[in-house]
Amino acid sequence: AVMGPCVAGGAYIPALCDELLMVKGTGGIFLAGPHLVKAAIGEEADIEHLGGSSMHTKLSGMADYEDENDEACLARVRRLAGQWPAAPKSSYSITEPKPPEDDPDKILDLFPADRRKAYDILPILRCIVDAGTLEEFKSEYGRSLITAMARIEGRVVGIVASQRTVSRTGQGEMQIGGVIYSESADKAARFILNCNQKQIPLIFIQDVTGFMVGTRAEQGGIIKDGAKLVNAVSNSRVPKITLVIGNSYGAGNYALCGRAYDPRFMLAWPSAQIAVMGGEQAAKVILQIEKSKAKEGLSPEKEKEILDRIRATYEAALSPYYAAARLWVDSVIDPRETRPALAHLLEIACKCDPDPDFKVGVFQV
Repeated sequence: AVMGPCVAGGAYIPALCDELLMVKGTGGIFLAGPHLVKAAIGEEADIEHLGGSSMHTKLSGMADYEDENDEACLARVRRLAGQWPAAPKSSYSITEPKPPEDDPDKILDLFPADRRKAYDILPILRCIVDAGTLEEFKSEYGRSLITAMARIEGRVVGIVASQRTVSRTGQGEMQIGGVIYSESADKAARFILNCNQKQIPLIFIQDVTGFMVGTRAEQGGIIKDGAKLVNAVSNSRVPKITLVIGNSYGAGNYALCGRAYDPRFMLAWPSAQIAVMGGEQAAKVILQIEKSKAKEGLSPEKEKEILDRIRATYEAALSPYYAAARLWVDSVIDPRETRPALAHLLEIACKCDPDPDFKVGVFQV
């Protein structure tokens, strides 16, 4: 917990901690203070822009939590400590359960019928988890993924969930909801490591179209940051449960613990779609291949016929019932039954302690 300035060698101490809290206005972390920076390189910068809590939560991503004052910071320290396992009796922290903050029936109103429409996942989570227990990790950084601690029927869980709202980075760049960017991949990987350190089971909630593409994303290191996330997910040793509520396409599927990454259980809402890519995009790609193979080209009528046929075939395979029939999904559930379903599966998955031999190898940096 950084409540004042941490400078030079002292700056590495909080950076080496599993979780880092900073107090707004008083906390600061930097290798050199404003006066030394000016003397060394001639740059003028105040404490907040150089290494204040807002900078480290929104831009550098080093700080995990930002609190208004010392009292709020210490209260959060107590809450985080309350998530630690009570060994040897049990490796998983369980307290008295509380009902959710909002009625689970509201989920049907909160989740849009149009899968292209933006929505906020946090109100949906408040219909699932125990009231007052949802605590976001790095809430201002990598905002296309939500990482949060919470409790379900008293059992502490870590949640990695797709966020479908349009957001902006600390530099003001727009990010599309449902897409995994470098910052969100980096954040989620760190969060998964934390949950393994504290032996906290993980719940992944998918409504993801994949990773960001293009020259800007590639130059920014999207592959290496995505590799960190895949590395952390595949080597995680705590119980993992995956819930698909919307899209589950391509690399987004396995990065958020799709079936190939061995979740203990995988659930889906009837609104889920699971595939390499969306039906429309897949149909157009396959059509381009068909056109390249046709020696004399294709008429507009023939193109439409092929496109409609491919689209219909692909759309049928997107269905969660198609996936469930092939045992890729364990159950298709009513969204209103999400909380009791997760609580039941967590109880089963947590009967055995996690493998303590947690090894992720070398992270690409």
